[in-house]
Amino acid sequence: MSNATGQARTSGNFNKLKKRLEREVGKAIAEFNMIEEGDRVLVCLSGGKDSYTLLDILQTLQSRAPINFELVVMNLDQKQPGFPETVLPAYLESIGVNYRIVEEDTYSIVKQKIPEGKTTCSLCSRLRRGIIYRVASELGASKIALGHHRDDIVETLFLNMFFGAKLKAMPPKLYTDDGRHVVIRPLAYCAEKDIARYSRARDFPIIPCNLCGSQENLQRKQIKSMLKDWEASYPGRTQNIFRSLSNVAPSHLADTDLYDFRNLEDQRFEGDKVFDEDLPTVAGFPGIEIVS
Repeated sequence: MSNATGQARTSGNFNKLKKRLEREVGKAIAEFNMIEEGDRVLVCLSGGKDSYTLLDILQTLQSRAPINFELVVMNLDQKQPGFPETVLPAYLESIGVNYRIVEEDTYSIVKQKIPEGKTTCSLCSRLRRGIIYRVASELGASKIALGHHRDDIVETLFLNMFFGAKLKAMPPKLYTDDGRHVVIRPLAYCAEKDIARYSRARDFPIIPCNLCGSQENLQRKQIKSMLKDWEASYPGRTQNIFRSLSNVAPSHLADTDLYDFRNLEDQRFEGDKVFDEDLPTVAGFPGIEIVS
């Protein structure tokens, strides 16, 4: 295969990938009404593949959107040792976007509060979140855009089930606890593998997180490994799990605050029965249907 043919094929694959990500981000924005006329969207840029891709796709969609909205980028310099302070400003200057670099020494706080060898992510996230909300208010941002993708959402679902006993994931759009800010996740429909491919092709100047990157036994990494094994054995399983989050049957769960089981007789719905006396029986159990 000639170099020209290989380059054309590579270019064609990249264009397909780019269009798919743009389509998925556009779909998420439309279905959850994430961005509206006149919005000032604070895009949180960490220096990782996800947030770079988020900013890149949002800039592309901004140029085509039938509405007017503004993007302003924020990076939090947490004063991690060896953090390359010039990388993000240089990149943001090169693409001509409005930005603010916020310097807060959360690294020292985390190291002081968390014993050596323990997971730092929880405290680091809380500190980072509080700073983001403060800056959003200072900049007059109406939305805060984070780079979480489909796989993050599915992983969070299992984290909450396995370690928190909650059927709870990471919503594409939500109000903060104080009700002052709207957080959006435009990459909610995007697969991590597609984002990784896109990031490599765009050659973003990735900045690794040295604060927590060496913690190999994090619960999220265990969940990620489990899902990776499932996906290898059953391709499409992660997507199906994600789709289930928008196809919920409260009457087939067990949350008495979500569904009134005590007054079940008043809540009969067509097609919402587990057992039906008209179905064939199996081994003396009525209502179990044989699918041939």
